[in-house]
Amino acid sequence: MGCFPDWLRKSIPEASTLRTEEIVRSFRLETVCHSAKCPNRPECFAKSTATFLLLGNVCTRRCSFCAVSQGNPSGEDRTEPERVARASLELGLKHVVLTSVTRDDLQDGGAGIFARTVVEIKKAIPGATVEVLTPDFKGDEESILEVASAGPDVYNHNLETVSRLYPEVRPGASYERSLDLLRIVKSRFAGMLTKSGLMAGLGEREDEVLETFKDLRAAGCDVVTVGQYLKPAEGKFPVREYVRPETFRRYESVGLEMGFKSVFAGAFVRSSYHAKDVLECAQAAS
Repeated sequence: MGCFPDWLRKSIPEASTLRTEEIVRSFRLETVCHSAKCPNRPECFAKSTATFLLLGNVCTRRCSFCAVSQGNPSGEDRTEPERVARASLELGLKHVVLTSVTRDDLQDGGAGIFARTVVEIKKAIPGATVEVLTPDFKGDEESILEVASAGPDVYNHNLETVSRLYPEVRPGASYERSLDLLRIVKSRFAGMLTKSGLMAGLGEREDEVLETFKDLRAAGCDVVTVGQYLKPAEGKFPVREYVRPETFRRYESVGLEMGFKSVFAGAFVRSSYHAKDVLECAQAAS
């Protein structure tokens, strides 16, 4: 599509991002903020906030919307959980968000690294809350429950888009498998907040988004985020619509009526954007 509409223009923060950049680099860590080319990175880094990308920066899946490198990753670094915990402490984080590339090459899909990182953070920062945004682990219940058993405060898994668009947008993934992951977590850990996110502007209809909301509620999902998809590079899935602010407001209103504890929708909304505020809003509604 052509030029961005006015509501998709974002000012650059005056505060420096250098301290966050240096801490992340000094602990040899990756962030999804960089790897996914998130438009909120300057804002979040200026506030000493980052979302850690576990298990390297090469993904085994080939989703058409994603800027993360795709290919054959190498091994896993067993020191990563401790390094993430130490970086979180130095950044002064009270709410830590962890995500990862998809690692279909690993037997547990990387679940062990997720679980150990949650434990290390809670050990290093007493009172901190931890949010995990995991891949689907190919639907393996043992891997899903290994992460949930580590005690994250929020278990997030993104549907990303409506069912009809999965073959184009998420080849290798399954809409039902992703819903099943959320069902599994909620069935075994009823008090754990579950969360999911959608991108808007991929060609979905509004009624399809609301049907997806219903599917998420049926799976026990507590929190949903919806943000504008922005094409990250040439050759990636095209932006088919710049969704207007009033549509995002409608998603928030209808989602709350459906029973979500928190709905965060807007052009620049991403899964981990203002994650601590979203968590507190959901806790207040519990």
